[in-house]
Amino acid sequence: MTWHIDTIDLKLLDMLNEQGRIRRNELAEAVGLSIPSVSERLEKLERRGIIKGYTLLVDEKMLGYDITSFIRVRMESSKHYDNFAKHVIKEDEVLECYSITGEGSHMLKVKTKNTGSLEKLLARIQSWTGVVGTDTSFVLSTIKETVNLPAEKSFKDFENVRITEIGGRKGSQKQHDK
Repeated sequence: MTWHIDTIDLKLLDMLNEQGRIRRNELAEAVGLSIPSVSERLEKLERRGIIKGYTLLVDEKMLGYDITSFIRVRMESSKHYDNFAKHVIKEDEVLECYSITGEGSHMLKVKTKNTGSLEKLLARIQSWTGVVGTDTSFVLSTIKETVNLPAEKSFKDFENVRITEIGGRKGSQKQHDK
C-alpha cells in the first residue's frame, strides 16, 4: 500500500505534539485549510496508525508518586517471557518495559510513592517465575522527559521521503508498503 504524508500533515502532528488539546479550528487556521479538511487528515493519520492516540500527561509527584526508578531484570531464560509480560502488564507502577541487550533481559521504568512501595514492588518482581535477579537505579532528577519526536524533523531523515510541490505548497511523499 502506498501512502503520502506532506508538510501539512507534519505541521499538524508537530502542533498536536506541542498542545494535544488544540482546537481543530486553530489547526485549520495555522495550516490554511478548512476544519473538515483538517479533520479528514487527522482521521487518515489515525487510520494509518501514525497517530496512535491522545493522552493526558500528569505530574505523578503531585499525585504522591515521588520515586522514579529503573529496574534491570535478569531472567533465567526466554521460556518465561510470556509469564513475565503478563505480570508486568498487571503492575500499575510499571510505566514502561523493554527487552534489552547487554546485562539483564528487561528494563522497567517504575514510579512508586516511596521507598517502601518500591521495596514491595521489587519483592513481587523477584517472586515471578524465571526472575533470577534485579538491579535498581533511582532517578535523582530529570533533565529531559518527553513522549514525542518532532514529526517534521523525523520524516526529513528518511531516504524514501521525496519533497514535492503539492497544490502550490512544498510537501513530501513517503512510499510505504503494508
